[in-house]
Amino acid sequence: MRKGSEYEDIACEYLTELGYSILARNYHCRSGEIDIIAMDGDELVFVEVKGGLDTSFGHPAERFNLRKLDRIVACAFRFMEENSLDVPFRVDLLVVLEGEVEHHRNVGYEF
Repeated sequence: MRKGSEYEDIACEYLTELGYSILARNYHCRSGEIDIIAMDGDELVFVEVKGGLDTSFGHPAERFNLRKLDRIVACAFRFMEENSLDVPFRVDLLVVLEGEVEHHRNVGYEF
């Protein structure tokens, strides 16, 4: 069984190969946690990583919901405030399943 950190390692490798710059991992604030924070060009990307070995307990993406998105967005605003950032941003979902990465860009609100 893999740990969440292993899925995050795979996700970081994937994003780096796409040209993203990884700024932080496992950022915590009062509202919750963000797995990966990266830059994609001039856009800040807050990434949630979900993983699984198979779909016997459902697809990993099914564990991402509006409540989780709200927590990520609250943390995103906190991160931007702490770092004096005023740039466009989005929330992406990366699913690591059976060794493959599914990249779902902009999975919620638009900023």
